[in-house]
Amino acid sequence: MKQESVIYSEETPDAATGIFREAVLRGLSTRPRRIPPKFFYDRRGSELFEVICRQPEYYPTRTELGILRSCAREVAQLIGTGCELIEFGSGASRKVRLLLEVLRPAVYAGLDISRDFLLASTRRLARDYPWLEVHAVCADLHEPLAFSSLPGTEPRLGFYPGSSIGNFEPAEACRFLSNLGTVLGPGGALLIGVDLDKEEHILNAAYNDAAGVTAAFNLNLLARMQRELRAGVNLAAFRHRAFYNPDAGRVEMHLVSSRAQYLRLDNIRFEFAAGEGIHTENSYKYSLEQFQALAREAGYVPVRHWTDPDQLFSVHLLFNGVRPEGN
Repeated sequence: MKQESVIYSEETPDAATGIFREAVLRGLSTRPRRIPPKFFYDRRGSELFEVICRQPEYYPTRTELGILRSCAREVAQLIGTGCELIEFGSGASRKVRLLLEVLRPAVYAGLDISRDFLLASTRRLARDYPWLEVHAVCADLHEPLAFSSLPGTEPRLGFYPGSSIGNFEPAEACRFLSNLGTVLGPGGALLIGVDLDKEEHILNAAYNDAAGVTAAFNLNLLARMQRELRAGVNLAAFRHRAFYNPDAGRVEMHLVSSRAQYLRLDNIRFEFAAGEGIHTENSYKYSLEQFQALAREAGYVPVRHWTDPDQLFSVHLLFNGVRPEGN
């Protein structure tokens, strides 16, 4: 289906609200309570995340943009032009613009779970790059991907910016990367952003910005439960908590109850003690060596990596299964 120069397709199940409800009911019934971070990204959550990316404390976005500006031409030399470029978790599709002119892909496909936000961003790309065939694929990255609507141009280059790989447990990250390799096919490649381990105070500031945008983003998960699931929840009785856990090597985000209370969903009462929370996100941080070992375990050959001068962030180019001759 083509919408305003964007070819749109869905790989998500029709009952998206039912999947959200099931995940919330399951997550609130377990101990410790947790809800997967993919449910942050309704339209409001996606908008808030774009605001987070502009906060002075949040270094990943501006740092990754700087790295991509410096390495884009080298990526094009290694990949060549005319590829099929698939952006996983495309969001506002800002970073991919640094690649489009130098790569000149035959096809661009943006994949995101937030349908309205996805269509808005891909329509902007189609308007700004009239020579480019633009696809919008509404899908859940955590589910098997087919991309049956794409023409199957070779080679395929996957682009996974933003260090979202850190949201997975390491073993899950390995399986996820392997699944992406199935989509990319033999000889395909993956350009991926990875946040590096660093001083604790930098990480804590990045996830607790002074403007409170990350707090609003976290709390929007509860607001989404109200909007879509008709959950009975007092937003004012929960607070955002984020901190670096050095033993696990990750930043954790939680929604913490400020008093004894209950949350109601589908006539089920979920009791919360004061200080009890819902674990909403992990963000693992890697050394260069740790991530490259993970990539090899998932079946990739690391070819190049780039970092900023302060070693805050990294971008890696991985070939799927085999390193092409001359690279």
